Amino acid sequence: MILVIIVGLLFLGYRFSENQQEAVALQAESLESAITPVALTQAKLSEPTDTITLPGNIVGWNEAPIYARVTGYVKEWHTDYGHDVKKGEVLAEITTPDLDAEYRQAVADLESERAKNALADLTAKRYVAMRQNQALSEQAISVQIAEAKAQAAKVAAAEQKVKNIAAFIGFKQITAPFDGVVIQRNISVGDLVSKEGNLNTPNAKNNLFTVAVVDKLRLFVSVPESFGAFLSPGLTADVTVPQFPNRHFTFKFLTVSKGFDVSTRTAVAVFTIDNEDRVLWPGSYATVRLTAPVERGVMTIPTSAMVFQEHGTQVAVVGEDDRLHFKPIAVAKIFDNYIEVTDGISESDRIVNNPSAALLEGDKVRIVEPAVGYDVLHPGAPVEKKQTAKVL
Repeated sequence: MILVIIVGLLFLGYRFSENQQEAVALQAESLESAITPVALTQAKLSEPTDTITLPGNIVGWNEAPIYARVTGYVKEWHTDYGHDVKKGEVLAEITTPDLDAEYRQAVADLESERAKNALADLTAKRYVAMRQNQALSEQAISVQIAEAKAQAAKVAAAEQKVKNIAAFIGFKQITAPFDGVVIQRNISVGDLVSKEGNLNTPNAKNNLFTVAVVDKLRLFVSVPESFGAFLSPGLTADVTVPQFPNRHFTFKFLTVSKGFDVSTRTAVAVFTIDNEDRVLWPGSYATVRLTAPVERGVMTIPTSAMVFQEHGTQVAVVGEDDRLHFKPIAVAKIFDNYIEVTDGISESDRIVNNPSAALLEGDKVRIVEPAVGYDVLHPGAPVEKKQTAKVL
């Protein structure tokens, strides 16, 4: 009995001690769980470059809208959209009944003036021949000679009028100004056209065709004033177009306007690219990314580290005592996954990534290792495997 009593007392003492240890451990775990766990990130200095993304417009190396110079009806057109043409090739023909009648009238007037000139010249010669016999006064002879010269001048004027109308008759054929591709055809057989535009819509000057050189293209971009200093030979533009969203094209800097538009404070910059495969089309909208070297990089942090409060944009920073403090920052640019900060943080700051809205200034926090995930600042870098912390 004594032995049983001793064993029972020892067992009760062991259980009491074990319960005490479990209580202390549970209390410590509860106190630790009451502290909000946070994952940290750090500001990183970006590469010493400045990047800007702008809209652009791609056009042919040469583009020529072709208008009618005479009034008439479209007789026929020979080239359609996408047709390769050579310089001087006939694109369309126009019938001009009014102009043809005017030309015939001018030719008839010329013949009439020539007949009058022949008569005046013959009369002047007869008057001069009778000068020796003093059959006519010198005044009459001088007048007749002057009339012959005046009639000769009328013949020259009539001849020039015929040449002018003949020159306009040459515009009955619409020809290509250079080797290229027809990118617009705005006429059909029977349309009434004139040098004032399409007479079916008299308030608009519609070009009949547009011919463009597409083997080499230009890119026009309106660049802000702050980026103007970087526009110089050697600069390239990384370009994407909607029809090829995953393909990047490199355009080379050609020239810049060297003057800012006072209404937009932008300067027109021109880039160029060889397009021998004709994969790019004139008129394409372009997303243009320009990158230029600067004196030093800027601080970058993940977008998820931003905190928006009534005091402005801030970040939550953990101090040496593991207490939380909010610091205001100056944001320069906001990208999809990160932001550029010009003031308010340093590389040594321990910044809370994705802070909870329940965190307050001065709160005690517990730092945990973040779960393996996606590095927003370096998406191509491999991620180390770390122990996943359970956030309570």
